Amino acid sequence: MPPVFSHGDLRLYLLSLLDEAPRHGYDLMQALSDRTGGTYTPSAGTIYPRLSKLEEEGLVTKTVDGRKTVYEITDAGRAEVASRSGDLAGIEAGLADSVRLIADEVRAGVREAMRSLQADLAAASAAPSRPAASPSTDPRAAAREQVRRADELLAQFRAGLRADLRGHVARGGDLAASVVDDLKTALDETAEAVRRAMRG
Repeated sequence: MPPVFSHGDLRLYLLSLLDEAPRHGYDLMQALSDRTGGTYTPSAGTIYPRLSKLEEEGLVTKTVDGRKTVYEITDAGRAEVASRSGDLAGIEAGLADSVRLIADEVRAGVREAMRSLQADLAAASAAPSRPAASPSTDPRAAAREQVRRADELLAQFRAGLRADLRGHVARGGDLAASVVDDLKTALDETAEAVRRAMRG
């Protein structure tokens, strides 16, 4: 997936968020998630090193408020934000494009996985039972074998998609509600298609 922020852009964007109001680290992570429609939630390992660097550069200060460390922009930081307003506008435009691309890729991945599952399940339910090896072959045994195959397909699909989703979130991404809604719709459609095939 494409990166949400180009090199150096996150630093400036953090400054612009602190220019709006003092914030602690979690506030900044939440603000970034909100501004990207939930498609990007940075980790603490992404945010705090950059805040430390901004502090070293004299662009922010930090104070401890109970158990929270609050970061506040300095005059030098405000001057940088003001002098780079054009860069910020470009970041905002690029951010909107990146968020759309990420959301589109996640939706496309979910839809492709669901199409593959629908095809596999439809093939499994429509396939004739194994040819009888002898007159004594039990048709129920063949049906149970197809159920076993369907169970395996469902387990493989669930494990694969779950790994994809968890990996996406672990890399700092998030999932828009519409993506999960698409998944539910596709699952409902698949279940109904299998039921129709079973009814013949």
